[in-house]
Order: sequence, then C-alpha cells, then structure tokens
Amino acid sequence: MVRKSLKSELRDRESPVSILDVGGRKSPYTIGIPAAITIIDLPRESEVQNDLNLGITDAISESIKTRRSNIEAVLFGDMTKSDLPSESFDVVVSVEVLEHVEEDDKFVSEISRVLKPGGRFIMTTPNGDFVENRNPDHKRHYKRSQLMEVLRSHFEEVRVEYAIAGGYYRRIGLKSWSIKKPIQTSLSAFGNIVNTFESSRKGIEQQATGTHHLFATATKSGGEAVQNGSEKR
Repeated sequence: MVRKSLKSELRDRESPVSILDVGGRKSPYTIGIPAAITIIDLPRESEVQNDLNLGITDAISESIKTRRSNIEAVLFGDMTKSDLPSESFDVVVSVEVLEHVEEDDKFVSEISRVLKPGGRFIMTTPNGDFVENRNPDHKRHYKRSQLMEVLRSHFEEVRVEYAIAGGYYRRIGLKSWSIKKPIQTSLSAFGNIVNTFESSRKGIEQQATGTHHLFATATKSGGEAVQNGSEKR
C-alpha cells in the first residue's frame, strides 16, 4: 500500500519529487523510486535499540548511500527535534514509526511543518483495535479513532484504513530470508504472496478485527490539490 501510494504521488506531482523517509533505514518502499529521498533515523545508542535492531549507525548509513542511487541524504536525528527547513518536502513517509515516539503530537506537527503546501504524509502503525502491545519499545498502539485525532490536529484531509490481514500466511511471510535456508525462504515468499491477496480483498479497510496495521494518509492544506483518493473519514 505504501509503495503504491508513493508511485501515485510521483504520477501526480511535477518532477523532481522530494521525499522524506522517517525511520527509513530499512524501508524497502522507497528503493528504486525515481525521487530525491532523504532518510532520517535515530542514532543507535541504547541496549533496547541494539536488541531490537533499531536506529542507525555510520556503517548502515554508508551502506544505504552506496547501494541506492536515489538517496539525497541520510540524517541522524530525532524528528520531534528536527531542524529540517520548513515546507521542503513533497511527501513524508513513516512506516511503523509513530508507535515508538513518546511525543507523538510533536512528531506529527514536525511532519506537517516540513511538508510543502499540498504535501502528503503517508504512514503505517500497528492496529490498536486488534493488536496487543507487547513490544518493549512501543509507547502505544493506536485505535483508528485515536490516530485520526492525532493527525487531524495538524492536517485537514485525513484518511485512516485498516490494512494487512492476519493469520497463518502472514506469520510465515514474516520469517527471514536466507540463501542458507532455501525452504524457509520459499515458504516466506509464498506466505507474502498469499497474504497480499488476502489483504487486498474488498472491505478489509473497514475490518478492525483480524487486521494488523493502520494505513493513513494526511494532506497539508494549501497548494494545488493532488487527487489520489484522500478524503476525510
């Protein structure tokens, strides 16, 4: 859903499109996207970050810049304390990040500040209407109504949907890939394919039970409207 939305933004906006990927050191969604990508992520400093493989290091930063041609910059920083210029990005994407942030309102406020008028915020977070919070680094899981409230504090047009079906195929799809484990890798790939079909069935965006994520888009007021299905909901 995230990559599809990003491609839609590229079609609807004049090139070059500038994208800020918050917490995007592992994000596959902006790989190969023909845009100027800036990644910002927290430096890896704590034991919890190390245990959960969170945050960014110098080695990770250099690897990203070496492997990806669309990277404009890789920044070490906290989005709630950002010194990025105001109105400098067409799109901000944040995949499974907001649940880690203590000052969530400040985080969303900064996202709005760095977006250009008419810019779009695309994000995902665990579905608090269904998924229990057992992660030691998650500050909270949002119910749909709660996420709507946070986003509407700083954006006029907001859309929040349920996404990603749960179940057996999602679980096997989460297993790691390795050339040393070809059977596990094949099962994981198959699980992801089946889960993609399950997650695209009609009506799933309104299904609170059985879905594992919330998918949201929010549009900053001003500028020319970019039509890609965003609406207040």
